[in-house]
Amino acid sequence: MKLILTLAIGLFSSAAGQAQPLTLAQVLRSSAQRAPQIVEAMANEKQAEGRALSAEGAFDTVFNVDTRSRVGGYYDGTTVETTVKRPFRNNGGGLYGGYRVSRGTFPIYEDRSYTNRLGELKFGAIFSLLRDRLTDTRRTKVALADYDLQIAALEQEMVAIGVQAQAIAAYQAWVAAGFKLRAYRELLDLSTRRRSILSRQAQLGARAAITVVENDQNLVRRRGLVVRSEQEFAEAANALSFYYRDGDGRMVEPTEDQLPDALPPINPLSPIGPIDRPDTIAVLVKLDRSLAELALAENDLRPQLDLLGEVSKDIGPQGLGGASRTPAEAIAGVRLSVPLQRRAAKGRVVEARAKAEALLARQQVIRDQITTKVDAILIAVRSSGSLVELAAQEEALARRMAGAERRRFEMGVSDFFLINQREEAATDARIRLLEARYRAAVASADLAATTADRSVLGLNNR
Repeated sequence: MKLILTLAIGLFSSAAGQAQPLTLAQVLRSSAQRAPQIVEAMANEKQAEGRALSAEGAFDTVFNVDTRSRVGGYYDGTTVETTVKRPFRNNGGGLYGGYRVSRGTFPIYEDRSYTNRLGELKFGAIFSLLRDRLTDTRRTKVALADYDLQIAALEQEMVAIGVQAQAIAAYQAWVAAGFKLRAYRELLDLSTRRRSILSRQAQLGARAAITVVENDQNLVRRRGLVVRSEQEFAEAANALSFYYRDGDGRMVEPTEDQLPDALPPINPLSPIGPIDRPDTIAVLVKLDRSLAELALAENDLRPQLDLLGEVSKDIGPQGLGGASRTPAEAIAGVRLSVPLQRRAAKGRVVEARAKAEALLARQQVIRDQITTKVDAILIAVRSSGSLVELAAQEEALARRMAGAERRRFEMGVSDFFLINQREEAATDARIRLLEARYRAAVASADLAATTADRSVLGLNNR
């Protein structure tokens, strides 16, 4: 029973100590959530959210209280006035209301300060008829802040796309470096195992002693290949750690025992029709933003013509101001302001129109660049797929030749030079197949990034 328990504990410890393969999905999930560039872009987006909220403050309801009391002199009047103002969201004017009450006496030049005993209620409105009717500074600031928020979100998306594409390339490079290291280690292992066989055959006189020396020469050369491959693998693991991070955002360097069984396939969707990437959409948003600035500049060219209306009523017993305060009052008015020199507004109009024209041209440039790049990547994807097939055929044939030559060598009908050539040719073909698959994966990742394929880039479930 004790032996069974010991074996069970040993098996459990071995299984627990065995690292699970690191998948591309894990790297992409970690990168999308904790890569510094993405975190920084998300923080910039939150700043834009704050600015948008701040711009909305221009339409906040404002409550004021104003109290004045004469503490010395002939008159002893005291007034308390409260006002509430709220701007219109679809007009440059707004609503206002208030309550005012006074006590004591006031000089004749402050006769308006008198109210009835329970005070005065007042309601009014201002409507813009020309300037500020369709847009004004407040509404434009809100619109610009909203556009800036959209642009920040799109820029954050573009940063994420670029980072995820780099993460895919770093992961594929790490896996390819690991498989290359394994291939050279297996090649070294063949020379290591063969040395003992050749030494024994040389002692028995079945092989020339120089064959052992030649094998040692190959052994040293293959050890050099392993050492260089170990360095390349360590560099690839270090590069991948920039994208693979723990829950606290610290870089985690993957180990060799976390290598998967194969390079994961990348299957982006083939583009159909125009490609709407975040950067092309951002140009359109910037165009809308410039048009909002143009509308504000054109608004400032117009004369100011406002319609005013106000109703007030004193309530309660008659005050010291007399009976004239008691009846309700209704006031209507018009306010006109005509700018004689409008050079500042005219300059902003010219600037905004030129900016809109530049953005239209910029959008066309980006679309043409994307189309050209996608066509080039599709050529690379197709070519890399053909190269993978050819490399796979070459690797299979080279492996068969190496296996057949190894059996002939063991039977003594082949020489040492030929068996080494066959083995190294098979390893070279294996590495060429690996590199072809790596290039195909990188080309597919480039296509996914260029077409903003969120599924492939691991951005759908952030």
